[in-house]
Amino acid sequence: MAISSYVWFDGKFVKFEDAKVSILTHSLQYGSGIFEGIRFYETYNGPAVFRLKEHTKRFFNSAKIYAMPIKITPKQFEGAILETVSKNGIKEGYIRPFGFYNSIGIGFNVRGLTTSVAIAAVPYKGLYGEHVKGLRCKVSSWQRINSAILPAEAKASGNYINSILASKDAQDSGYDETILLSNNGKTVAEGPGDNIFVVQDGVLITPPKSSDILLGITRDTIIRLAEDLKIPVQERDIRREELYTSDEAFFTGTAAEVEVIASIDSRILGDGSIGPITRLLKSKYSEVVHGRDKKHLSWLTVVR
Repeated sequence: MAISSYVWFDGKFVKFEDAKVSILTHSLQYGSGIFEGIRFYETYNGPAVFRLKEHTKRFFNSAKIYAMPIKITPKQFEGAILETVSKNGIKEGYIRPFGFYNSIGIGFNVRGLTTSVAIAAVPYKGLYGEHVKGLRCKVSSWQRINSAILPAEAKASGNYINSILASKDAQDSGYDETILLSNNGKTVAEGPGDNIFVVQDGVLITPPKSSDILLGITRDTIIRLAEDLKIPVQERDIRREELYTSDEAFFTGTAAEVEVIASIDSRILGDGSIGPITRLLKSKYSEVVHGRDKKHLSWLTVVR
């Protein structure tokens, strides 16, 4: 991946190679950081950040859940993101804000530790590359973390060790990606960093909040676009066997956007190619993020 030329670091721009922390930084040692993944796209009006306010709200909610003091306001945070994109002169890409304990800390006590916020912006094409025929997925033996163990709604660094284990296991077994279950393996949760949707008899179905999912902003976008397109939507529990008999399935996420799932545990879905509802939503999503849909222009914040 290409890197930023400049990183916003606690209110100042520094060159990427100068944005350094100690090897003993608490958040590096213990995963005690929070982050966001935000996309910006080239539009007729220039680069525009997609759903900036929603990402900002989730970042500060993650900090609140973990009782992590953030030294800037949401308004300053949004301004810093726009400045970072502008400073790096990138037309389309990915933004990674990171809040972390920037202090040497051996042990779990974070009282008195200094916090920092860093923001990088990089050119970015997509998470999975070109999967013309869709992803081949495996249901993981690792279950999704739940809120009795770690706060599933927080986008915290340590949470994703769970995802790394599950994804690596699938890839080591020859699959492209994995799907995690929740509720003691009884229902579907999500992908390692994506929400999941299935289509059954023309109805779009996605796991509910009670399945310990991260409440994805792309997930919310797809639900709202489906409603615009008069596609019936259900947020309900999905059993594992329902994955195999679905007509279509896809992942959603800031990095993944809308990514087709062709097969699950070697069961081909439909004819294995992109289905009509997935195709429609994928196309509509592209129109929205590139500013070609007038109804949802308010979701875009243009970089000046």
